[in-house]
Amino acid sequence: MSLLEEARVGSGTIETSSTPFPSMHYPIIPYNPKLKERARQLRKEMTAGDRKLWQYIKGKQMMGYDFDRQRPIDQFIVDFYCKALMLAIEIDGSSHDGTEAQERDRERQARIESFGVRFLRFREADMHRRIDVVLAEIRGWIERNGQEHTEHTP
Repeated sequence: MSLLEEARVGSGTIETSSTPFPSMHYPIIPYNPKLKERARQLRKEMTAGDRKLWQYIKGKQMMGYDFDRQRPIDQFIVDFYCKALMLAIEIDGSSHDGTEAQERDRERQARIESFGVRFLRFREADMHRRIDVVLAEIRGWIERNGQEHTEHTP
């Protein structure tokens, strides 16, 4: 068995993990089940910026971490989410520019952060003009925060 695939036996079931830190027990974060269908729809209708970032982080390409796209958390859907890091990545387009939209984003982010989730936010334009900088920032965040977060189990 590889280092990235460790079997755990508990409660009569065998669970396998392929995260960089396989013994990690992830906290359960509540979500509204009614959002599952909307999240599916959003995955089909991703923005160009979302599609571009997804090409670089899907399939554990980002330092071995597994990211989900359009993940329901509480009463919201985040663009990308990594369970092992408890990291949400949001891509903000022009619809986030207004004062009211920014206030809603702050309230939404604060609510999600109350579950221990941390955020990285980028502009849609950065996905097209500066994807290398975006990827470097994500890698840097993981290098600074990933090990501390994944070494401790809740």
